[in-house]
Amino acid sequence: MSTDNDFDIFNWANQMEAIKNNVTIELFLFNKNYTPYKVRYSEQLTNSVRSLFLLEAINYVNEEADRGLEMREYGEISDDKTVYRTDLGKVERASSLIHLIEHGYKDLPYFSDNEYEFKLIKGILARFIYLDSESGDTRTFYIAKNISASNFLKGKVSWELKGESFEPFAADIAIRIPDRNEVAIIDGNIAIFDQAKFEKLFDYNLKMQTLAEGKAKELTDKYDLSLPEGLTLDALLLDKKPLLKKLEKLEDFEMTKKQLLDYADEMALDLMTDDNGKVIIMDGRDMTMFVNLLSEDYFVSPVNGKRYEIKSKKLLDEPDGEPPRG
Repeated sequence: MSTDNDFDIFNWANQMEAIKNNVTIELFLFNKNYTPYKVRYSEQLTNSVRSLFLLEAINYVNEEADRGLEMREYGEISDDKTVYRTDLGKVERASSLIHLIEHGYKDLPYFSDNEYEFKLIKGILARFIYLDSESGDTRTFYIAKNISASNFLKGKVSWELKGESFEPFAADIAIRIPDRNEVAIIDGNIAIFDQAKFEKLFDYNLKMQTLAEGKAKELTDKYDLSLPEGLTLDALLLDKKPLLKKLEKLEDFEMTKKQLLDYADEMALDLMTDDNGKVIIMDGRDMTMFVNLLSEDYFVSPVNGKRYEIKSKKLLDEPDGEPPRG
């Protein structure tokens, strides 16, 4: 089945097979906040790093190609004989992680267990750098794997077996790198070998992503929103899932743009518009205010004249017990 773009995992595997021994490999750890750290590794581990990250992926694709392996768009029916593809830009945490490495590399600290807590580490990322023989350009791609508590041993509570004898564990921490294929990030594409591991690694939920994209389009079309370059409405909504769930309950956005702006003025809220009349959403704070306005979550008390934000609402019946009129 064809994908939405020209990326072909089989072609990639063939290309990498030809240059697999001529790539530079760097390792990074990243924590649960998706903060990346550089990691040094011994030259003695070079072959192991290449094998666990690159060769596992190449061999899997090449060997399974003759057994019916397919590439499909992520979100289609799950199948063990499928590598799924999606856009890197659709997966906010993966995209921001790669951006930090690519554009902030010099400022990234090296990971040290003396300074940082290994128990907070979420994943490991290998960056491969190679020279494209056709264009002469330097190119990169990434392969990522989950790291969990079950993947490491602490020296203080571990022994090692040497010959016939138990001895103290030599290192402070030992890590077992998973030998399974999970996720590759190549030329703006995410190749997903294991859906469950991918979703866990980047806290990604396809249902929520689809909902966020749909609501973002509806809101942008109706209210003519303006966001800073590089910021997307669906990314804001995914970062604030309670707002997304609130929007899900608002099946129809009955409030007009004029009513929205008038309501904001009435509540003395700082909802701004630009010179073209577009509603400006600069950050999560603006997004929260915007959604709360749509939900009519602000009111002025008729008793003391103070403004309040309603945290929860329950629709009341009319005094005579009849249902409220629409």
